[in-house]
Amino acid sequence: MNLKRVVVTGLGSLTPIGNDVSTTWSAMLAGVSGAGPITRFDSTDFKCKIACEVKGFDPLNHFDRKESRKLDLFSQYGLVASEEAIKDSGLTDETIDKTRVGVIWGSGNGGVQTFQDEVREYVHAGCIPRFSPFFCTRMIANICAGLISIKHGFRGPNYCTVAACASSAIAISDAFNLLRLGKADVIIAGGSEAAVVECSIGGFSSMQALSCRNDDPATASRPFDKDRDGFVLAEGAGALVLEELEHAKRRGAKIYAELTGCGLSADAYHITASHPEGQGAYEAMKYAIEDSEMKLEDVDHINTHGTSTPIGDISEPKAIARLFGEHAKEINLNSTKSMTGHLLGAAGSIEAIATILAIKNGIIPPTINHFTDDPNIEPLNFTFHKAVKRDVRFALSNAFGFGGHNISLAFRKVD
Repeated sequence: MNLKRVVVTGLGSLTPIGNDVSTTWSAMLAGVSGAGPITRFDSTDFKCKIACEVKGFDPLNHFDRKESRKLDLFSQYGLVASEEAIKDSGLTDETIDKTRVGVIWGSGNGGVQTFQDEVREYVHAGCIPRFSPFFCTRMIANICAGLISIKHGFRGPNYCTVAACASSAIAISDAFNLLRLGKADVIIAGGSEAAVVECSIGGFSSMQALSCRNDDPATASRPFDKDRDGFVLAEGAGALVLEELEHAKRRGAKIYAELTGCGLSADAYHITASHPEGQGAYEAMKYAIEDSEMKLEDVDHINTHGTSTPIGDISEPKAIARLFGEHAKEINLNSTKSMTGHLLGAAGSIEAIATILAIKNGIIPPTINHFTDDPNIEPLNFTFHKAVKRDVRFALSNAFGFGGHNISLAFRKVD
């Protein structure tokens, strides 16, 4: 088939280090940590008392009071980020056919706050079934995709991807494939998460996945450091406007980068742990590069999954070293999770945005919080401490989820 080319024409984000793309990007380049003590609830009795929360977000700045009550926070985040991306893209009713504009949105948890609160109220009320009529529509993970389409009247492909921490990256991948097959002209793709709630913090803590560096939250997320002790849970949203190249050119859109390929795989190994040799990560990156019809030595930068977990931070560099050989040391790796924390289902979209901006601006954000080398980790170029200026022609963004879901997205600079 003669596949169409796909470009990125709009970006939107809401993160623990910035409530829009510009602020988030500036904070990344400056190496700012978004971690701090949990404010969403009283964490006194919890082992983990820290998280990367969105700051200064007031729903009433975006929604009227009646509407905000109908929306879980994860949907509010998604609506705000997608609105920014759409405005950034310059899409107008005059330049699009709304029947050919879609929304594919990822979330690993959906409305987990809503679910927790409704069940808690049910129990506290003596198990009397007095549930909100908006319980189900606030909770279900697919609702944000529907809400974005309703708000803007987009009537193209519309659904949700759920694959744990790979969710929003897979949403981007699905959008890419539909666009290059000619099934749509434009797709808003990304993801949102608002899981800084008791059941999430408690659940991840019980499986020893979270950092418990409560006395120094700013340095708690430390990917690839010898003394890492888990990820820092985060919240927020990331949105990309993906567009068929000729459609973008006809309307004179600015283009950030081209999405050239994607690679997906499964570890088929363990429900939470990555394959010890990074087999799934290896295959996902290999497939993404092959799909792009690029060479291994063309890769300048990889935004790693890099969660700050003991096992995952060993297996991904192993996969990179095995796949790229000697060229692996020439690639600037980083983990922006060292600053944003781990946004779960929204992580892939935020990291894709960081990768795109690295290409667009010729500068790679750092991996902060590195203090001690780990002899078990391949000695690669992790871009520790400071941002690095570099002409990035071709880059990968990796995302891996519980259950063994792996994806690598490949982006290229557009001349």
